[in-house]
Amino acid sequence: QVQLVESGGGLVQAGGSLRLSCVASGDIVSLNAMAWYRQAPGRQRELVASIRSDITTIYEDSVKGRVNISLDNAKNTVYLRMNKLKPEDTGVYYCNVDCTTWDPIVRGDYWGQGIQVTVSA
Repeated sequence: QVQLVESGGGLVQAGGSLRLSCVASGDIVSLNAMAWYRQAPGRQRELVASIRSDITTIYEDSVKGRVNISLDNAKNTVYLRMNKLKPEDTGVYYCNVDCTTWDPIVRGDYWGQGIQVTVSA
């Protein structure tokens, strides 16, 4: 019902920048929130940043001041701009959307496939 397509990952040197994008498509009636999570090798998946439809944002402590999440409601797209990247930012980044869909009208939680971000020292 809902598909998420992530893009923008890759390999970058420490101190560099990346912008991740995630487009949600499908039978979306309303979009409640979108978020980015990451999972480093051997670690649990953790929230990086989230944004609600009212543009309220939450950031994980280690990325505050370096990362900006933004939302284009009209395009059902969330962006994650990451600056001053560190090797510890390395991981698979997953897009998440909390939305309501048609037929049936139900609120659900959907995940993208994940995209690799590697920061070299």
